[in-house]
Amino acid sequence: MTIQGSTGSARPAWFRSSYSNGAGGECVECAHTDDGILVRDSKAAKAQVVAVGSAAWRPFVQAMISGSAAR
Repeated sequence: MTIQGSTGSARPAWFRSSYSNGAGGECVECAHTDDGILVRDSKAAKAQVVAVGSAAWRPFVQAMISGSAAR
């Protein structure tokens, strides 16, 4: 999976997840790529990024919402 932004831009365009709370905690940012989605902790923007392919994105989000993802 490539880490560049969608449509070939050199840098991903990050946006805050609608599931992040407004109190400054538990904030997740996402960015679309040509191959899928990038996910990162907004308070640690320089830390590692999770790359999720397009086919796996919907099951990934469903697992996060349901709480069934391994912790």
